[in-house]
Amino acid sequence: MSISGEPKRVLVSGATGFIGAHCLAPLLQRGYEVHAVSTKAGVKTDSSIVWHQADLLDGSSNELLMEEIKPTHLLHLAWYVVPGKLISSDLNFDWVRSSMELLRVFHLQGGRRVVMPGSSYEYDWNYGYCHETRTPTVPNTIYGACKHSLDVMAQAFCQGHGLSWAWPRVFFLYGPNEHPDRLVSSVIRSVLQGQEARCSHGKQIRDYLHVQDVAEAIVSVLDSGVEGAINIGSGTAVTLRDMIVMIGRIVGREDLLKLGAIPSRANDAPLVVANVERLINEVKWQPRFSMEEGLQHTIEWWRRMLAQDR
Repeated sequence: MSISGEPKRVLVSGATGFIGAHCLAPLLQRGYEVHAVSTKAGVKTDSSIVWHQADLLDGSSNELLMEEIKPTHLLHLAWYVVPGKLISSDLNFDWVRSSMELLRVFHLQGGRRVVMPGSSYEYDWNYGYCHETRTPTVPNTIYGACKHSLDVMAQAFCQGHGLSWAWPRVFFLYGPNEHPDRLVSSVIRSVLQGQEARCSHGKQIRDYLHVQDVAEAIVSVLDSGVEGAINIGSGTAVTLRDMIVMIGRIVGREDLLKLGAIPSRANDAPLVVANVERLINEVKWQPRFSMEEGLQHTIEWWRRMLAQDR
């Protein structure tokens, strides 16, 4: 049951996205009536899911959606996330405006609980280990600044109107359906096709989770009463080099790994890892995949996709 004792009806934006597509099954398992939004027409998945086509950057679409669905819960995942462009795109500002409008009409239609995922890019990465309250939120990218600005504004709106509010800050992720140009997927695709995987030195230390674990953690937050910022990560530090070498070992093509073949990004932070005490102790959540299991699962998915392409 929901906060108000009524059936749980959730509106999921970005439902065909990398994270969103993996949230739908866990929501159904937890007893939600799932209404999924996509800009694409004719999406076909589980028959238990009600699909809606809408452009959330169009304010009138937001009002029509909320009037039709009247959700008790809002899981807002839609954003501009094109690799290599999202960090500096002006579309980030459009999504801040659209997200606040979506929140406003959600409240007007009687909504009660809101979860809008944020990002590790909100933190000052000079601190390395990121804690929700102790690490300064001083983003140095447009993407990070827009996410953090939305957190501040939406939290103020929710507090002022009596809505339950949580802001999961997602760290690094990989897995099925990932954009082919991102690190893990690009390395896997290269070695599976017998091509060199050209990478930077790989000494950067990061905090990675399999996308299914990320999705289930976010759904667990939505289904809990936990409020405020909460890190979504493994809490485990791993070098990019170790991940890349593990991929090569699993596929049996370590000879194709070319570490140091390309330069690392300027001002690339040496260490970014999540403190996950809130996630473990308050949400009572633990990941299902170890790093090796998650990479093996992802490699098998890409093997099937590449076979279909051939």
